Amino acid sequence: MKIWVDADAAPKPVKEILFRAANRTKTETILVANQHLATPPSPHIRSIQVGSGFDVADNFIVQSCEANDIVVTADIPLAAEVVEKGVHAINPRGELYTPANIKQRLAMRDMMEELRSTGQVSGGPKSYSHTDRQAFANSLDRLLAKLSRGS
Repeated sequence: MKIWVDADAAPKPVKEILFRAANRTKTETILVANQHLATPPSPHIRSIQVGSGFDVADNFIVQSCEANDIVVTADIPLAAEVVEKGVHAINPRGELYTPANIKQRLAMRDMMEELRSTGQVSGGPKSYSHTDRQAFANSLDRLLAKLSRGS
């Protein structure tokens, strides 16, 4: 099992939680981004810089991850692709994307994108909060514990 991180837009607190979890559980954690990312010295953590361009990091993650890996992303289309491969996907706010909920999340994303493009809705997601950070940490811990038990 590996943890893949769609790291270009991952909040700093999420990366810090992932670094601690990687070292605690000895789980290989790979941050994928279009830019160089500094990572703490650890045999369990590394970053991969991919070329710039639309979905280059996402495509790298989809091609590299395997069933029962974990992908951390707020990108719902990326989450849909990896869930289809049997990969566990979690967003930075702690929500798990599953085969049961991913189609609904995609439909909602598409609808909101349409509303934004027509000017009916403006703005993006709310600021990343302490509650979001705690929800992510708890959700990640539960998922890692479940996968380590082989459930």
